[in-house]
Amino acid sequence: MSDLHLSLDAIDDRMRGFPAGHAPLPLAEIGRQGWKPYDGTMSLPLMSLDRPAFDGNVALMMRYVRDHGVAIAPHAKTPMSTDIAKELVEAGAWGMTVADIRQASVLLKAGFDRLILANEIGGKAAARRLAALLAGHPQAQMHVFVDSAELADSLLEIWQARDDLPPLGLLLEVGAGRAGARTIEVAQAILDAILAGENAGIRLSGIGAYEGTAATADPEESIRRIDELMALTVETHHLVRNRVGTERPLILTAGGSVFFDRVIAGLGPAYKGDAATTLVLRSGAIFFHDHGVYERGLAALDGRSGFELSGETISASRGFKPVLRVWAEVLSRPEPDLAICGMGLRDVAIDQGLPRPLALYREGRRIGALDAAAVARLNDQHAFVTTGGGDLRIGDVIEFGLSHPCTCLDRHALVYGLDVDGTVIGAFATSFG
Repeated sequence: MSDLHLSLDAIDDRMRGFPAGHAPLPLAEIGRQGWKPYDGTMSLPLMSLDRPAFDGNVALMMRYVRDHGVAIAPHAKTPMSTDIAKELVEAGAWGMTVADIRQASVLLKAGFDRLILANEIGGKAAARRLAALLAGHPQAQMHVFVDSAELADSLLEIWQARDDLPPLGLLLEVGAGRAGARTIEVAQAILDAILAGENAGIRLSGIGAYEGTAATADPEESIRRIDELMALTVETHHLVRNRVGTERPLILTAGGSVFFDRVIAGLGPAYKGDAATTLVLRSGAIFFHDHGVYERGLAALDGRSGFELSGETISASRGFKPVLRVWAEVLSRPEPDLAICGMGLRDVAIDQGLPRPLALYREGRRIGALDAAAVARLNDQHAFVTTGGGDLRIGDVIEFGLSHPCTCLDRHALVYGLDVDGTVIGAFATSFG
């Protein structure tokens, strides 16, 4: 359920976390109830957002992009929350990034005007759907990835035939491991197709790439492949700049949440010294961090001395904090070293690692950390936790850390914001559809 379909004036116990039997509440009232996920009030499992940690991550990443003279359009696909997106824009984001036309619709309807659609959208039918959406948003500043002459021709044809559409920017995509032109020759052919048909309503607005899918299990090979992609992106930028002249504003965009340091280093020759080119990172999960894939990713970033601020290298691993948690009760102790908890695949993802037990709560009090406990496996609604000798009792509440926010958040219609002592001070509705 999304924040477009969820009645924000009547949140009730159909939503995870909302106390069973409690009278419905407006979304804005949830943070005034004094609820805690570990004191027996709230229905479990639920997902929470550590408010101080999130605010710290936002401040640190915004400081980083300002320090490097670049912009950021965080990828909205991670939380798909219009309220979180609003906070990021208010904190200094250039705009927002989306992954498809539906996500673009969610953000446009919420009042966001500047969007990067960082994906191929399909063919003629998709081009017609995009036009139908943008016809209702004349203020939109949309930039969409294009890696084929076929898509370029479809978009150009539709925009040329209509006079009710806002201008559309095309970002020539180069890539490795996913979509995108693989060679400068292919990029040139796409550029030719775009420039042959562009007009006042639709035109080339820059170059896009995504380096994350170039990575492999071998760290050195990953850096080599990412650097090669950045070199191809720079070469494509030079090609475009030579064709369109020095005055046209261009967007140069890449940068997920793990290798943004290599993006800034690799794309420097394209945007530094070119006043008409803006480098826009698209890092989104960095604001949430995690206890898994991004924990490992930032450790690797530190290992290559990649996080520089004001000319000094600092630790990204210590600077960014994991934000998301899932809370669940111990339901059963069927074996001496096994606890069954009420959390499963319907609540968290395991594509980048299992959840991690962090802390134990009993009767509303924090008992301590769970360093020796581990999640062995999940099924639909249960987590099988090896206790490591810990004193876990039926009814105890366990706080779990997560791996890969992007595939965990989409299971939750509400995410509860917690203050420093774990009290709910707000709730975010999501729009995953």
